[in-house]
Formats: sequence, structure tokens, C-alpha cells
Amino acid sequence: MRSLRLGLPLAALFTGVALLFTAPTAHAADTPLRDLAAAQGKVIGTAVTGSKLTGTYGDLAGGQFSSLTPGNAMKWGTVEPTQGTFNWTEADQIVAFAQAHDQQVRGHTLVWHSQNPGWLTNGTWTSAQLGSLLQNHISTEVGRYKGEIAAWDVVNEPFNEDGSYRSTIWYNGLGSDYIANALTWAHAADPAAKLYINDYNVEGVNAKSTALYNLVKSLKAAGVPIDGVGLQAHLILGQVPATLQQNIQRFADLGVDVAITELDVRMALPSDSTKLAQQKADFKSVVAACVAVSRCVNVTVWGFTDSDSWVDSTFPGYGAATPYDANYAPKPAYHGIAEALGGTTTTPPTGACTAAYAVSSQWNTGFTGQVTISCSGASLTSWKVNWTYGAGQQITQAWNATCTQSGASVSCANASYNGTVADGSSVTFGFNASWTGSNPVPTVTLG
Repeated sequence: MRSLRLGLPLAALFTGVALLFTAPTAHAADTPLRDLAAAQGKVIGTAVTGSKLTGTYGDLAGGQFSSLTPGNAMKWGTVEPTQGTFNWTEADQIVAFAQAHDQQVRGHTLVWHSQNPGWLTNGTWTSAQLGSLLQNHISTEVGRYKGEIAAWDVVNEPFNEDGSYRSTIWYNGLGSDYIANALTWAHAADPAAKLYINDYNVEGVNAKSTALYNLVKSLKAAGVPIDGVGLQAHLILGQVPATLQQNIQRFADLGVDVAITELDVRMALPSDSTKLAQQKADFKSVVAACVAVSRCVNVTVWGFTDSDSWVDSTFPGYGAATPYDANYAPKPAYHGIAEALGGTTTTPPTGACTAAYAVSSQWNTGFTGQVTISCSGASLTSWKVNWTYGAGQQITQAWNATCTQSGASVSCANASYNGTVADGSSVTFGFNASWTGSNPVPTVTLG
């Protein structure tokens, strides 16, 4: 259904200009996450996709976080898909965005068993050749961004669950010395960058994390440049390890920094208010554990919105793993992070339905937006969303809702088929708008 009813002459529809919405703020923390983290002496980061760093996605990535990790843009298969031919386009884009928004960049990742190019994994190499390829790759990539990357995840996922070394092209061809060599080469290329070993399922004290602990201890004793460990923290709802803070502290006691590098908390779908409340508690406890240890320096979420998460495609039946929903509305998990960082939030009360804006595309004279009505602990059988424009913006078309505009006042009501919003569910309607001049974000109310 794409219908529009406007209380204005047709000619008046096109006298306004593009309304560019930023993230909904009515239910966000009073202070951006990056400022809350800075007050605690911490960095709060997110993994990002370079091509999405515009509109609401870009506004949130730049405004809420003090560090960016390229989700895929710095991996070997992306930057050197053909031997000797490098593609830095997306990596450069993310670095430039971070610099423009006064953010750090966490380089990810230099040595991994996955997402390597076919020419590398399918080749037949002597140990000398393989070592030369690895050194050249590290020297080239780290050297390119010398002075621009705060920290590198140099070696990624070197261990099996039992603490033995993972069988990879690197371990099989070079032995365990590949780890020390990779760190040494990275340090030579950029002595100022902090160098990490990063792995998953090492958040609590277990065989795998103890193997990582022993490796770091031995590297430190041998004088190998190792500055930190990354605990990925791809977690399942309700399963934050009880020994997380203890584990962070024991690594810190070795004299290295610790970072939570890839935090998300996946749940069995569909989500509901109970699961979202548990997810909030999980995010809060992870961030609080980092806050409690002085050498835990960074918490990075692996994507901040459910629309840019790896979970749904990797773990069928699971999802909703990040602090923002797919429409960029902050979830309870967002407030859990803020609270762990010492912030106060205006979380919607229990049993509330809320309306949130998102923008899906924009251009020089207009944009396409959407509003999502979500309920948690409550339900609706009909709904109406109201706002008042501040600079003459005009809606030109709407769908999945009946929208009227009189002067600056806009009111959008449900269509005949989508008035019911059950507890834990949501409905979305969309619209196009035109603009000129300024575009202040209106205050939205759900009637």
C-alpha cells in the first residue's frame, strides 16, 4: 500500500527539502557512549562496513563510538585478492572516516586461517617462501597505515578449544614461531602501534584461554613485542563466563593490555522482552568487567546494528545480537553498555511501545525514511505517530500508513492491516520527503 493524504495543495508538496534523520535520541543515553567510556579511561568501538558509513549508520558510528574496526576491509583476501595487487579502497575509507570523527582505528587482522585469497591457500610453498609472503604482507599493510592505526589484531585465532595450536597454513608451514615472527615484523613496520593476539572462547578461564595466557607469558619472557590480548566475546544469551573479570585480570597481571574485541550476544529468534532484558544484563556485565580492570582498555561491539551483523547468516535461527535493532533504534543492550560505563539512561519504562526513525537512502533533494513502532511488555491494536517539522520539510509519499500533513504538523496512522503490534514485535512504515535549507530532527510521539 502506497497512499498519501495531505492537507495541502499539491504544489506545496515540493517546496520543502530533504529531511535527513539522525538516530532517534528520545531513548538513547543522555551522553554518547564514547564520552561515557572516555570518562572511565576506556575506548568504546564498533566494527563497521565502509560502504555503509553514511546517513544514520554513519551518524551513529561517528557519534557513539571512539574506535572503529574494519569488519572485513583489512583482511588478506580483501586487500590482496591477487598476488602483488592490492586494494585499499574500503580500508582507506574507514581510516579517513575515523580521522574525520576523532576516532582510533583497530586494524583487523594480519594473520588468520580464514578469508585468505585463493592464490595463497591453493599455492604450493616452501617454508621460506611462505615466511617471505607473510612478512611482505605484514610489512606492506602495517607500513601503509603507519601512525594511523592504534592497535592491530596481528594474529587471529591460533588455538583449538583444547589449547593445542590450530592446524593452519601458517602453523603447518612455519610452526608456532609464525606468531613471534608476525609480531616482530608488525612492530618493525610501525613501532607505535599496539600489537595483539586475538581469539574466541577465551573470555573465561579454560583450557584455550590458559594456552593463550602461557603463550603471552612466554612471548613476554622472550622479548617479543606483544602489547595485548583480544577476547572476542561472541557470546550466547545468558552465557557470560563467571570468570570473565578474573581472566581479564590475570592477563593484565602479565603486563599486557586487554580488549574485548568483537562483542555480540546472540539469541534464539524471535526476540522478546525477556530475551532483550537478559541481553541487556549480558552486555552490562561484560562492559562492567572491563571497567573494573585498569588494563582493560577497549570494548568493541561486532557491529552496532542488527542489520550489519554476521550472526544471522552464520548461526541459523539466531540473531538480534547487537545494541541497536535493524532500524537503528537503541535496544535495552545499548542502555546496559551505557550504565556499565557510568551513564544514566532514559530507557523506556516497562510495558512501553515506542517509535523510532531510520533513513534508508538519501539524495540532494530528498530522502526515503521509515518509522518503526516497537512494543516490549505491551501491545497495540492501532497506532498513530506525530511530529512537527522545524524547517518546512514536506512528506511527498507514504506507504504502509496513512499520513497527513498540515503546515508543519505530520500525523501518520496505521493502515487497515498493520494496526496490531504484539508484545516483542514491531511494524514499519515508510515515506519520501523533500527539503531545502536546514533539516532539524523533529520530536516524535506515539499516540
